[in-house]
Parts: sequence; structure tokens; C-alpha cells
Amino acid sequence: MRSTTRTARAIGALSFVLAAIAVEVWLQLPSNGQATVAEVGSQSVKHQKIEVGAQLYSVRALLDKDLAGPLGTIHQMNITDVEGGGLFGHIAPAFRAELDKAGLHASGAHFQWDRFSNDTDGVIKDAKALGCDYVTMPWIPHNGDFTVEDAKAAAEKFNEWGRKCAQAGLKFTYHPHGYEFRPFQDGTIFDVLAAQTKPEFVNFELDVFWAFDGGADPVKLMQKYPARFPLMHLKDMKKGVKTPNYTGHEDVESDVALGAGQLDIPAILKEAQAIGVKHFYIEDESSRSVQQIPASIKYIRSIGY
Repeated sequence: MRSTTRTARAIGALSFVLAAIAVEVWLQLPSNGQATVAEVGSQSVKHQKIEVGAQLYSVRALLDKDLAGPLGTIHQMNITDVEGGGLFGHIAPAFRAELDKAGLHASGAHFQWDRFSNDTDGVIKDAKALGCDYVTMPWIPHNGDFTVEDAKAAAEKFNEWGRKCAQAGLKFTYHPHGYEFRPFQDGTIFDVLAAQTKPEFVNFELDVFWAFDGGADPVKLMQKYPARFPLMHLKDMKKGVKTPNYTGHEDVESDVALGAGQLDIPAILKEAQAIGVKHFYIEDESSRSVQQIPASIKYIRSIGY
């Protein structure tokens, strides 16, 4: 039994190393218009209207196995600004140490509803340990369709949590996932959520994919609420995906490199700059994220940002 176990472990370790080598080799080979890490690095000198960051959830499958390798890969893409999407089994100070080693800074991080409900002080402590300025709630629990009553109840909690975060020197934001844009009266349920939250304590992270998925126009949203979106998730939606969708769920393979999908990325970036979005994080939930993030950065630079 022991020798069999050792053999299995050795094979598993070798498979992981070979997979890592394959990814590194792939990233050095331009193919089908994809950008390499080296190309992204050379392009970065030419920007710089915006700093392009990344949501670490994009490489969650890799982070579940190892921190140093995936964080190093993100840095090789000439990214230094990241947003946390979980601690992947580590405590916040240990995760921060790995970020520091990789030359990354977590300007923000996501924390779930249950964690806020049960341990707001712990959320604040972890955010501080990570070095964050922003803490973001990515989902409102609800049964069936998201309702106005759900939005009002959530707004009350957001105001409470946002006030506590502000007292600790942190900024609280909520990340909509499309279901909030269900029509209501002359607007949407999101309008209720925005009206019921206090801007001094609560603002929003605009994920342009999910807003579009819910039938909203990201540019018009920013024009309507120019002071409420300090954070943005940049991602594009595969052509042919039907909207609106009010479930908050899509096939993760619907994420494509920026400029290859349905969204008007140049118009979105133009308006985002006009309203003063502070942080732009590429989030790519697909299985191709390691390949697509460099292509997305190359596209952003190619259109002058």
C-alpha cells in the first residue's frame, strides 16, 4: 500500500509540473491572435490611461493547488493590482505574504453574505491584513426571483455593514449579478437598491458582463449613477448568448477575451474614465482565463487605454 501511494503521489506531482510547463510554453507561442505574456509586458509601457488589474477568482482552479505559481503568472502579465476572491484555505496574513512575494497588491477583496452576517469584525480584520481599501459583497441570498423586498432588506444590511467598514477606514461595495436589473415600475430593482443605500457607506462594483446579462446598458448605468461605481470588472460575453437573464448564472465558458464578444468595451472604458472609476479588474471565469487575460490586456492597450 505504501509504495502504491508513493507512486501515485509521484505521478500526480509529475502531472502538475508538466501541466505548468505546458502553460508556460503556450504563453510564449502567439496563436490565433492571442497575446503572450511577453507581448503584454511590452505593450504596458505604451498605455497608460488606466491600470489594468485582475480578480484572482479568474485563476481559482490553480490557487486551490498552489499560491506562488498562479500569483507569479499574474505578475508576469504586468499586473500588480488585484482583487481577492477567497483565501483558498489560508489565513489572511499568510495570503498577504504570498501576494507581497509575487509583487501584487490587493486593493480589494470579496467576502460573502454569511461571513458578513456572522463575523463583520473578522471581515474587517482580514481585509486590513490583506491591505485592502475596498470590501465587496458579491451576492444577495434569495429564493426564486429577486424581489424589491429582497433589495430593501439587503440595503438595510449594506448600510449597517458599510458604516462599520467606513469606521475602520474601508469602503464597502456591492457587486450586482444581473438579477437586480429586473424591471420594476419605471426602472429596475437595482434603482431601488441604489436609492435605499447611503452613498457615504455603500457603493457598487460594476461587472459589465453581469449588468449586460441582466439587460442593462453599462454605459447608461454609469451615466445615471456617476458617483456610485468606484470599481469595475472588465469581461466580455460570447456572441450569441441571449439576454436579458435574471438568474445571475451563465455558462462560465461564455466569458471571452475583451473585444471578442458582444460588449462595447471602448464606450465602456470611455465612460468609466469620465466618471472616475478607481480600479479596473479583468475577471475571466472561463477555463481559458490564463490565455485570455493577456489577450484582453493587449486589446485594452490597442484601443488606447
